[in-house]
Amino acid sequence: MSKFFDVIIVGGGIAGASLAMEIAARRRTLVVEAEEHCAMHATGRSAAFWLAHYGGPEIMPLTLASRALLEQGLFLRTRGSVTIAREYMDLREALSANSREAPLQELKRGQLEALVPGLREGWDFAVFDPSCADIDVAALHQHCLAEFRRQGGTLAQSMPLRSARRSGDQWTVDAGSETFSGSMIVNAAGAWADDVAKRSGVAGLGLQPYRRTIAQLRVGQTGLKDLPLINDALERFYFKGESDNRVWVSPHDETPSDPCDAAAHELDIAIGVDQFESVVDWPVERVERSWAGLRTFAPDRLPVYGFDPDAPGFFWCAGQGGFGIQTSPAAAKLAAALLLGDPVDPAVAHIDPTTFSPARFGRR
Repeated sequence: MSKFFDVIIVGGGIAGASLAMEIAARRRTLVVEAEEHCAMHATGRSAAFWLAHYGGPEIMPLTLASRALLEQGLFLRTRGSVTIAREYMDLREALSANSREAPLQELKRGQLEALVPGLREGWDFAVFDPSCADIDVAALHQHCLAEFRRQGGTLAQSMPLRSARRSGDQWTVDAGSETFSGSMIVNAAGAWADDVAKRSGVAGLGLQPYRRTIAQLRVGQTGLKDLPLINDALERFYFKGESDNRVWVSPHDETPSDPCDAAAHELDIAIGVDQFESVVDWPVERVERSWAGLRTFAPDRLPVYGFDPDAPGFFWCAGQGGFGIQTSPAAAKLAAALLLGDPVDPAVAHIDPTTFSPARFGRR
Protein backbone atom coordinates (compact mmCIF):
# COMPACT_ATOMS: atom_id res chain seq x y z
CA MET A 1 0.00 0.00 0.00
CA SER A 2 1.24 3.48 -0.84
CA LYS A 3 2.13 5.64 2.14
CA PHE A 4 1.55 9.06 0.53
CA PHE A 5 -1.79 10.44 -0.59
CA ASP A 6 -3.10 13.82 -1.61
CA VAL A 7 -6.22 13.38 0.54
CA ILE A 8 -6.77 11.14 3.56
CA ILE A 9 -10.46 10.77 4.48
CA VAL A 10 -11.17 9.58 8.03
CA GLY A 11 -14.45 7.66 8.03
CA GLY A 12 -16.01 5.33 5.48
CA GLY A 13 -19.70 6.00 6.11
CA ILE A 14 -21.85 7.74 3.52
CA ALA A 15 -20.21 11.15 4.08
CA GLY A 16 -16.67 9.87 3.53
CA ALA A 17 -17.60 7.36 0.83
CA SER A 18 -19.59 9.81 -1.31
CA LEU A 19 -16.87 12.47 -1.11
CA ALA A 20 -14.18 9.88 -1.85
CA MET A 21 -16.05 8.84 -5.00
CA GLU A 22 -16.17 12.46 -6.16
CA ILE A 23 -12.43 13.14 -5.82
CA ALA A 24 -10.64 9.81 -6.41
CA ALA A 25 -10.21 10.38 -10.15
CA ARG A 26 -8.54 13.74 -9.49
CA ARG A 27 -6.41 13.13 -6.36
CA ARG A 28 -4.68 10.16 -4.77
CA THR A 29 -7.18 9.37 -2.06
CA LEU A 30 -7.15 7.10 0.98
CA VAL A 31 -10.16 6.31 3.18
CA VAL A 32 -9.26 5.04 6.65
CA GLU A 33 -12.12 3.36 8.50
CA ALA A 34 -11.89 2.42 12.19
CA GLU A 35 -14.21 -0.60 11.94
CA GLU A 36 -13.78 -3.91 10.16
CA HIS A 37 -16.46 -2.83 7.68
CA CYS A 38 -17.63 0.62 6.61
CA ALA A 39 -21.06 1.97 7.59
CA MET A 40 -21.39 -0.04 10.80
CA HIS A 41 -22.88 2.85 12.76
CA ALA A 42 -25.06 5.75 11.54
CA THR A 43 -25.14 4.87 7.82
CA GLY A 44 -25.75 1.18 8.28
CA ARG A 45 -28.54 1.68 10.83
CA SER A 46 -30.59 4.31 9.05
CA ALA A 47 -34.25 3.93 8.14
CA ALA A 48 -33.40 6.52 5.53
CA PHE A 49 -35.98 8.22 3.41
CA TRP A 50 -35.85 11.19 1.07
CA LEU A 51 -38.10 13.91 2.41
CA ALA A 52 -37.86 17.30 0.71
CA HIS A 53 -38.61 19.47 3.72
CA TYR A 54 -36.70 17.50 6.33
CA GLY A 55 -33.98 19.51 8.05
CA GLY A 56 -35.35 22.96 7.32
CA PRO A 57 -34.87 25.59 4.61
CA GLU A 58 -31.05 25.58 4.71
CA ILE A 59 -30.94 21.82 4.08
CA MET A 60 -33.67 21.70 1.44
CA PRO A 61 -31.45 22.87 -1.48
CA LEU A 62 -29.03 20.00 -0.81
CA THR A 63 -31.94 17.56 -0.58
CA LEU A 64 -33.57 18.74 -3.79
CA ALA A 65 -30.26 18.72 -5.68
CA SER A 66 -29.67 15.13 -4.53
CA ARG A 67 -33.01 13.81 -5.80
CA ALA A 68 -32.07 13.59 -9.48
CA LEU A 69 -28.71 12.04 -8.63
CA LEU A 70 -30.38 9.40 -6.46
CA GLU A 71 -32.97 8.68 -9.14
CA GLN A 72 -30.26 8.21 -11.77
CA GLY A 73 -28.77 5.44 -9.65
CA LEU A 74 -32.19 3.86 -9.01
CA PHE A 75 -31.69 4.31 -5.28
CA LEU A 76 -35.19 5.66 -4.57
CA ARG A 77 -38.58 4.00 -4.17
CA THR A 78 -41.40 6.54 -3.83
CA ARG A 79 -43.89 5.87 -1.04
CA GLY A 80 -45.20 9.29 0.07
CA SER A 81 -45.52 10.57 3.61
CA VAL A 82 -48.39 11.71 5.80
CA THR A 83 -48.04 14.05 8.77
CA ILE A 84 -50.93 13.50 11.15
CA ALA A 85 -52.39 15.54 13.99
CA ARG A 86 -55.25 15.59 16.46
CA GLU A 87 -55.52 19.37 16.32
CA TYR A 88 -55.38 21.38 13.10
CA MET A 89 -53.08 23.96 14.68
CA ASP A 90 -50.47 21.23 15.23
CA LEU A 91 -49.99 21.12 11.45
CA ARG A 92 -48.67 24.69 11.30
CA GLU A 93 -45.03 23.67 10.94
CA ALA A 94 -45.78 21.01 8.33
CA LEU A 95 -47.93 23.40 6.28
CA SER A 96 -45.33 26.17 6.47
CA ALA A 97 -42.88 23.90 4.61
CA ASN A 98 -45.07 23.83 1.50
CA SER A 99 -43.08 24.71 -1.62
CA ARG A 100 -43.32 24.74 -5.38
CA GLU A 101 -40.54 22.15 -5.64
CA ALA A 102 -42.31 19.69 -3.32
CA PRO A 103 -45.97 20.68 -2.96
CA LEU A 104 -48.03 19.40 -0.05
CA GLN A 105 -51.71 18.53 0.13
CA GLU A 106 -54.08 18.76 3.08
CA LEU A 107 -56.13 15.63 3.74
CA LYS A 108 -59.56 15.24 5.28
CA ARG A 109 -60.40 12.37 7.61
CA GLY A 110 -61.91 10.25 4.84
CA GLN A 111 -58.86 10.64 2.61
CA LEU A 112 -56.62 9.79 5.52
CA GLU A 113 -58.56 6.60 6.30
CA ALA A 114 -58.04 5.45 2.71
CA LEU A 115 -54.28 5.73 3.17
CA VAL A 116 -54.14 4.42 6.74
CA PRO A 117 -56.73 1.69 7.37
CA GLY A 118 -57.57 1.12 11.01
CA LEU A 119 -56.81 4.72 11.96
CA ARG A 120 -58.07 5.44 15.48
CA GLU A 121 -60.50 8.22 16.31
CA GLY A 122 -59.12 11.67 16.91
CA TRP A 123 -56.48 11.74 14.18
CA ASP A 124 -58.54 13.96 11.92
CA PHE A 125 -55.98 16.25 10.27
CA ALA A 126 -53.10 15.50 7.94
CA VAL A 127 -50.72 16.76 5.29
CA PHE A 128 -49.65 14.50 2.41
CA ASP A 129 -46.24 14.75 0.71
CA PRO A 130 -46.29 12.53 -2.41
CA SER A 131 -42.57 13.01 -3.11
CA CYS A 132 -41.26 11.11 -0.05
CA ALA A 133 -39.21 8.06 -1.03
CA ASP A 134 -37.25 5.25 0.58
CA ILE A 135 -33.50 5.27 -0.05
CA ASP A 136 -31.69 1.99 -0.69
CA VAL A 137 -28.89 2.97 1.69
CA ALA A 138 -26.82 -0.18 1.31
CA ALA A 139 -26.86 0.01 -2.49
CA LEU A 140 -26.00 3.72 -2.46
CA HIS A 141 -23.11 3.28 -0.05
CA GLN A 142 -21.70 0.26 -1.89
CA HIS A 143 -21.97 2.16 -5.18
CA CYS A 144 -19.89 5.00 -3.74
CA LEU A 145 -17.19 2.65 -2.48
CA ALA A 146 -17.12 0.64 -5.71
CA GLU A 147 -16.73 3.79 -7.83
CA PHE A 148 -14.08 5.10 -5.46
CA ARG A 149 -12.02 1.94 -5.88
CA ARG A 150 -12.62 1.81 -9.63
CA GLN A 151 -11.12 5.27 -9.91
CA GLY A 152 -7.98 4.19 -8.05
CA GLY A 153 -8.92 5.04 -4.48
CA THR A 154 -7.55 3.04 -1.55
CA LEU A 155 -9.70 1.80 1.34
CA ALA A 156 -8.07 0.76 4.63
CA GLN A 157 -10.47 -0.82 7.14
CA SER A 158 -9.81 -1.73 10.78
CA MET A 159 -7.63 1.40 10.87
CA PRO A 160 -8.76 3.67 13.72
CA LEU A 161 -7.03 7.03 13.74
CA ARG A 162 -4.52 7.22 16.59
CA SER A 163 -3.06 10.62 15.87
CA ALA A 164 -2.33 13.12 13.12
CA ARG A 165 0.14 15.99 13.09
CA ARG A 166 0.95 18.77 10.68
CA SER A 167 4.54 19.56 9.66
CA GLY A 168 5.09 22.11 6.92
CA ASP A 169 2.55 21.40 4.22
CA GLN A 170 2.06 17.72 5.09
CA TRP A 171 0.05 15.69 7.55
CA THR A 172 1.42 12.54 9.13
CA VAL A 173 -1.39 10.17 10.08
CA ASP A 174 -1.08 7.18 12.41
CA ALA A 175 -3.98 4.79 11.80
CA GLY A 176 -4.09 1.25 13.10
CA SER A 177 -0.52 -0.03 12.90
CA GLU A 178 0.27 2.07 9.81
CA THR A 179 1.60 5.57 9.20
CA PHE A 180 0.55 7.61 6.16
CA SER A 181 1.25 11.12 4.95
CA GLY A 182 -0.94 13.43 2.95
CA SER A 183 -1.54 17.02 1.97
CA MET A 184 -5.07 17.17 3.38
CA ILE A 185 -7.17 15.36 5.99
CA VAL A 186 -10.95 15.13 5.67
CA ASN A 187 -12.77 14.56 8.95
CA ALA A 188 -15.82 12.48 7.98
CA ALA A 189 -15.92 10.49 11.21
CA GLY A 190 -19.58 11.04 12.13
CA ALA A 191 -20.15 10.79 15.88
CA TRP A 192 -16.39 10.62 16.38
CA ALA A 193 -15.61 13.78 14.37
CA ASP A 194 -14.71 15.96 17.36
CA ASP A 195 -12.55 13.15 18.73
CA VAL A 196 -10.73 12.85 15.38
CA ALA A 197 -10.15 16.60 15.43
CA LYS A 198 -8.65 16.48 18.91
CA ARG A 199 -6.39 13.56 17.94
CA SER A 200 -5.22 15.80 15.10
CA GLY A 201 -4.46 18.74 17.35
CA VAL A 202 -7.52 20.64 16.13
CA ALA A 203 -10.21 22.12 18.36
CA GLY A 204 -13.59 20.41 18.18
CA LEU A 205 -16.75 22.15 17.04
CA GLY A 206 -19.07 20.98 19.81
CA LEU A 207 -20.61 18.22 17.71
CA GLN A 208 -23.18 16.20 19.65
CA PRO A 209 -24.34 12.65 18.83
CA TYR A 210 -27.95 11.71 19.65
CA ARG A 211 -29.43 8.23 19.86
CA ARG A 212 -32.39 7.33 17.62
CA THR A 213 -34.28 4.03 18.06
CA ILE A 214 -36.06 1.84 15.52
CA ALA A 215 -38.10 -1.32 16.15
CA GLN A 216 -39.52 -3.76 13.61
CA LEU A 217 -43.01 -4.92 14.59
CA ARG A 218 -45.02 -7.83 13.21
CA VAL A 219 -48.66 -6.78 13.31
CA GLY A 220 -52.08 -8.27 12.69
CA GLN A 221 -52.66 -6.24 9.54
CA THR A 222 -51.64 -6.95 5.97
CA GLY A 223 -51.03 -4.86 2.85
CA LEU A 224 -48.53 -2.56 4.57
CA LYS A 225 -45.53 -2.67 2.23
CA ASP A 226 -46.59 0.53 0.46
CA LEU A 227 -47.94 2.29 3.55
CA PRO A 228 -46.85 5.94 3.51
CA LEU A 229 -44.35 7.16 6.04
CA ILE A 230 -46.53 8.31 8.95
CA ASN A 231 -45.15 11.27 10.92
CA ASP A 232 -46.58 12.80 14.06
CA ALA A 233 -46.95 16.57 13.66
CA LEU A 234 -45.57 17.00 17.19
CA GLU A 235 -42.55 14.82 16.33
CA ARG A 236 -43.21 12.12 18.92
CA PHE A 237 -43.05 9.14 16.54
CA TYR A 238 -42.99 7.93 12.96
CA PHE A 239 -43.60 4.57 11.31
CA LYS A 240 -43.64 3.07 7.84
CA GLY A 241 -44.46 -0.24 6.21
CA GLU A 242 -41.55 -2.63 5.76
CA SER A 243 -43.32 -5.69 4.32
CA ASP A 244 -46.84 -7.06 4.05
CA ASN A 245 -47.41 -7.26 7.82
CA ARG A 246 -44.39 -5.54 9.31
CA VAL A 247 -43.66 -1.93 10.17
CA TRP A 248 -40.67 0.05 11.34
CA VAL A 249 -41.51 2.29 14.30
CA SER A 250 -39.44 5.02 15.95
CA PRO A 251 -40.31 7.00 19.09
CA HIS A 252 -38.44 9.90 17.47
CA ASP A 253 -36.06 9.87 20.41
CA GLU A 254 -33.10 12.22 20.45
CA THR A 255 -31.04 11.29 23.49
CA PRO A 256 -27.57 12.84 23.87
CA SER A 257 -24.87 10.17 23.74
CA ASP A 258 -21.13 9.78 23.72
CA PRO A 259 -19.76 8.33 20.47
CA CYS A 260 -20.39 4.60 20.83
CA ASP A 261 -21.84 1.45 19.31
CA ALA A 262 -25.40 2.53 20.07
CA ALA A 263 -28.05 0.05 21.23
CA ALA A 264 -31.81 0.38 21.60
CA HIS A 265 -33.13 0.83 25.14
CA GLU A 266 -36.18 -1.15 26.24
CA LEU A 267 -37.99 1.96 27.47
CA ASP A 268 -37.59 3.69 24.09
CA ILE A 269 -38.91 0.61 22.29
CA ALA A 270 -41.91 0.46 24.65
CA ILE A 271 -42.64 4.15 24.09
CA GLY A 272 -42.52 3.65 20.33
CA VAL A 273 -44.91 0.68 20.48
CA ASP A 274 -47.32 2.59 22.73
CA GLN A 275 -47.36 5.57 20.39
CA PHE A 276 -47.90 3.32 17.38
CA GLU A 277 -50.86 1.62 19.09
CA SER A 278 -52.38 5.03 19.84
CA VAL A 279 -52.63 5.70 16.09
CA VAL A 280 -53.88 2.44 14.53
CA ASP A 281 -55.83 -0.57 15.75
CA TRP A 282 -53.41 -3.15 14.32
CA PRO A 283 -52.53 -5.74 16.99
CA VAL A 284 -48.80 -5.86 17.71
CA GLU A 285 -47.90 -9.54 17.56
CA ARG A 286 -44.20 -9.26 18.20
CA VAL A 287 -41.24 -6.90 18.40
CA GLU A 288 -39.01 -8.81 16.00
CA ARG A 289 -35.86 -6.73 16.30
CA SER A 290 -34.67 -3.31 17.33
CA TRP A 291 -31.60 -1.16 16.92
CA ALA A 292 -30.31 2.36 17.43
CA GLY A 293 -27.99 4.69 15.61
CA LEU A 294 -26.33 8.01 16.32
CA ARG A 295 -27.25 11.22 14.49
CA THR A 296 -24.63 13.92 15.04
CA PHE A 297 -25.38 17.65 14.92
CA ALA A 298 -23.31 20.81 15.10
CA PRO A 299 -24.54 23.39 17.65
CA ASP A 300 -26.69 25.12 15.01
CA ARG A 301 -27.88 21.78 13.58
CA LEU A 302 -26.42 22.50 10.13
CA PRO A 303 -23.73 20.32 8.54
CA VAL A 304 -20.12 21.45 8.34
CA TYR A 305 -18.25 21.43 5.02
CA GLY A 306 -14.98 23.30 4.62
CA PHE A 307 -11.42 23.86 5.79
CA ASP A 308 -10.86 24.61 9.45
CA PRO A 309 -9.83 28.27 9.73
CA ASP A 310 -7.21 27.43 12.38
CA ALA A 311 -5.76 24.20 10.94
CA PRO A 312 -4.30 24.30 7.39
CA GLY A 313 -5.22 21.26 5.33
CA PHE A 314 -7.86 20.03 7.82
CA PHE A 315 -11.29 19.75 6.16
CA TRP A 316 -14.59 19.13 7.97
CA CYS A 317 -17.29 16.91 6.46
CA ALA A 318 -19.43 16.31 9.52
CA GLY A 319 -22.57 17.14 11.48
CA GLN A 320 -25.05 15.78 8.92
CA GLY A 321 -27.58 14.82 11.58
CA GLY A 322 -30.48 12.75 10.30
CA PHE A 323 -30.35 14.08 6.74
CA GLY A 324 -26.85 12.97 5.77
CA ILE A 325 -27.93 10.20 3.44
CA GLN A 326 -30.66 12.09 1.57
CA THR A 327 -28.26 15.01 0.96
CA SER A 328 -25.08 13.00 0.35
CA PRO A 329 -24.89 13.21 -3.49
CA ALA A 330 -25.16 17.00 -3.57
CA ALA A 331 -23.15 17.52 -0.39
CA ALA A 332 -20.29 15.43 -1.80
CA LYS A 333 -20.17 17.55 -4.97
CA LEU A 334 -20.19 20.77 -2.96
CA ALA A 335 -17.53 19.49 -0.54
CA ALA A 336 -15.35 18.23 -3.41
CA ALA A 337 -15.25 21.68 -4.99
CA LEU A 338 -14.35 23.30 -1.66
CA LEU A 339 -11.70 20.68 -0.91
CA LEU A 340 -9.94 20.70 -4.28
CA GLY A 341 -10.55 24.29 -5.28
CA ASP A 342 -12.23 23.12 -8.48
CA PRO A 343 -15.26 24.67 -10.22
CA VAL A 344 -18.54 23.81 -8.53
CA ASP A 345 -20.65 21.16 -10.24
CA PRO A 346 -23.67 22.77 -11.95
CA ALA A 347 -26.00 20.60 -9.86
CA VAL A 348 -24.99 22.51 -6.71
CA ALA A 349 -23.81 25.85 -8.14
CA HIS A 350 -26.85 27.61 -6.66
CA ILE A 351 -26.02 26.56 -3.08
CA ASP A 352 -24.09 29.01 -0.89
CA PRO A 353 -21.22 27.04 0.74
CA THR A 354 -20.64 29.68 3.42
CA THR A 355 -23.83 28.45 5.11
CA PHE A 356 -21.94 25.28 6.04
CA SER A 357 -18.44 26.67 6.63
CA PRO A 358 -16.71 25.83 9.95
CA ALA A 359 -15.64 29.48 10.05
CA ARG A 360 -19.19 30.33 11.18
CA PHE A 361 -18.32 29.13 14.69
CA GLY A 362 -15.78 31.92 15.10
CA ARG A 363 -13.06 29.96 16.85
CA ARG A 364 -10.24 32.06 15.36
